[in-house]
Amino acid sequence: MTKTPTTLPIEIKISTVVAISTILHSADPATIDGALYQMTGGVSDFFEDEFAVIDIAAIAHEAPVIDWPALVALLKKYRLNAVAVRGASAGMADAIRAHGLALDDGSSGVRALDTSAMPVAAAPAPAAAPAPEPVPEPVAAAPAPTPVSAMIIDTPVRAGQRVYARGSDLIITAVVNNGAEIIADGSIHVYAPLNGRALAGASGNPEARIFALSMQPELVSIAGVYRTFDDGFPTDLTRQPAQIRLVGDRLDISSLAPVSRA
Repeated sequence: MTKTPTTLPIEIKISTVVAISTILHSADPATIDGALYQMTGGVSDFFEDEFAVIDIAAIAHEAPVIDWPALVALLKKYRLNAVAVRGASAGMADAIRAHGLALDDGSSGVRALDTSAMPVAAAPAPAAAPAPEPVPEPVAAAPAPTPVSAMIIDTPVRAGQRVYARGSDLIITAVVNNGAEIIADGSIHVYAPLNGRALAGASGNPEARIFALSMQPELVSIAGVYRTFDDGFPTDLTRQPAQIRLVGDRLDISSLAPVSRA
């Protein structure tokens, strides 16, 4: 008697994948290669085989033809695995798919209603007599804002580990070691030494911040804006309470130490 298998040979489940956004301002492989080398300091495992979304919105009209095999190979050289392209024009779609890349519009799936295409109602004919003014209806109170949740980690985050707080802040009360990576869609709070990589505002929130009681990270990012510390963390803030926030297009580091009074 043939035994019926209890499980299917394949299962499909929804999974969350965090990808680095590589925003291009040039389509020249040599220029990109030089910029990546400078960014990584030539460290071969800087990105550790991260997934990457290639954002070409800034150059899509200036560079309608892009050498996708060369670009994908170049990112692979720096251990970035290209999986999708964002900001591409409609004419690029076939070439992008032909090279095994997906198309990503960068949205959350909710689109704004286009009111420019909606018909405009004709103005009503003037009334013979002025109508009485309507009595204003009571305005309903605005609903209370939904509290922002937070993921709390009470154990050390060790080298090679990755923690991702999807849709929330991340609070860690233990050390984040070198080689560890912590990611949050909101802000990151580390009430201990922060030595690894910290990426806040991962879903694009520029208001997110990174806080630590002892700050000396390897890499930080807020809303996709990165900063590395190949030459060391600023000496006046090393191992001190500090915060990192996005100001314009740069990351600002400031002390959280109480001001001493004479």
